[in-house]
Amino acid sequence: MLIRVKKQESRIMEISLQNKILKLFTENKEKIFRNDPLEIMKLRKKAISEFERIGFPTTTIETWRDTDIKKVLSQDFSFYFEPIKEKIDIDKIFQCEVPAFDTNIISLYNGWYTYKDSPLFTLPNGTIIGSFARALKEFPDLVIRHYNKYAKAKTDGFKALNTAFAQDGIFIYVPDNVEAYKTIQMVNILNKEDNLFVQNRNLVIVGKNSKLSLVHCDDSHNHRSSFTNTVTEIFINEGASVDHYKLQNLNNNTTLINSTFFHQEANSNLSSFAITLNGGLVRNDAHIKLNGKGGNADIYGLYLVDREQHIDNQVHIDHAEPNCTSNELFKGILDDHASAVFNGHVLVRKDSQQTNAYQTNRNILLTDKATVNTKPFLEIYADDVKCSHGATVGQLDDDALFYIKSRGISEHNAKLLLMYAFAAEVINKISIQPLKDRIDDLVKKRLRGELAICDQCVLHCKDQEKNINFEIDMSKV
Repeated sequence: MLIRVKKQESRIMEISLQNKILKLFTENKEKIFRNDPLEIMKLRKKAISEFERIGFPTTTIETWRDTDIKKVLSQDFSFYFEPIKEKIDIDKIFQCEVPAFDTNIISLYNGWYTYKDSPLFTLPNGTIIGSFARALKEFPDLVIRHYNKYAKAKTDGFKALNTAFAQDGIFIYVPDNVEAYKTIQMVNILNKEDNLFVQNRNLVIVGKNSKLSLVHCDDSHNHRSSFTNTVTEIFINEGASVDHYKLQNLNNNTTLINSTFFHQEANSNLSSFAITLNGGLVRNDAHIKLNGKGGNADIYGLYLVDREQHIDNQVHIDHAEPNCTSNELFKGILDDHASAVFNGHVLVRKDSQQTNAYQTNRNILLTDKATVNTKPFLEIYADDVKCSHGATVGQLDDDALFYIKSRGISEHNAKLLLMYAFAAEVINKISIQPLKDRIDDLVKKRLRGELAICDQCVLHCKDQEKNINFEIDMSKV
């Protein structure tokens, strides 16, 4: 009987927040619609109706079965419909700590684009970078051509909610036959004493035969509870290449729902990473549609969670055309009472012959209280394909541990070394060397500081020297 009461109370809280949001939309239409052309207004109205019908996701939905957000939704959140008036120096708040990493940094602060000179600027090669709200005003035809074309919200209330409410975000346009000579670094910073409910909308358009390297960072600067609901649409035209990195380092009170939709045309290439080092509840929902022959998508993930942190990685790859390849590799290390979910779904359509699709999820549990729910899944309607999937959940390998200890390394350091070697398989896929070095360093520190205890750190995190050589046969680890 008590369980039923608790479920009923949680459901009442969800409905209460849903009703509050619907009321806020009605009361703040003028502010929400103020920069919108007619097409966007229509999309918002349709989306809020969908949200009213769908509501927040519950554990009765298959893809949400192992991520319960009732407790998160019971909090009292603040919603802002125009930028918070305060003087900020974003360079003092955020300083990139990646040595020799030359990037174009663009940032969102508490949900709004921040800038010194202009909300939208054009590089010499024609690349346009800046505020999504300003791009909608200055380039409405370009934005509307792609906006909400790839992010479908028929079964997910969060995507509908974002389409209805999101007022700002990041806009990036790379013309045809252009290689962005600098990595673009998108930074989303939360720093407010209120419990913010923030919704950002990002749109990235990459032209034919162009190349873009994009780093997307989520960061929190206090320990307040916050809820970020982000939707990003990335269009990759014929022959184009995109390297995409999602880095998440948030406080334990933060909830992040991160939905990214990649649409790939013929002979395009995508390499995407989701690296989660901290966060209370983080959900990465990636949708990749291979919509042209010869497309390739490599999707990687690494998550290091402890305490009561929860990470949920959902990956859906749609092989809509023949002669395409996809590869998924997600690895996680969990300590304490942490929990993780991996749900990988590969769809190979009827006419998508000569498809190659592979997915792997591997997890290490450091305690008997940590849990992982993993479900790699193939849905295949073509016959000329090569597809495979696999998942493992276990502890550190005893044989490998014995081998390292036999080389004179203490048990604590041997465990640390095994964890690092496990994570390094994903880290070594990163193609930007300064970023690879920095993430490598962060992972070492994360493992050393919170996921393992060691008396003598064999990884020398504090040393200036970046390259570390181990006097053991790494093939046996």
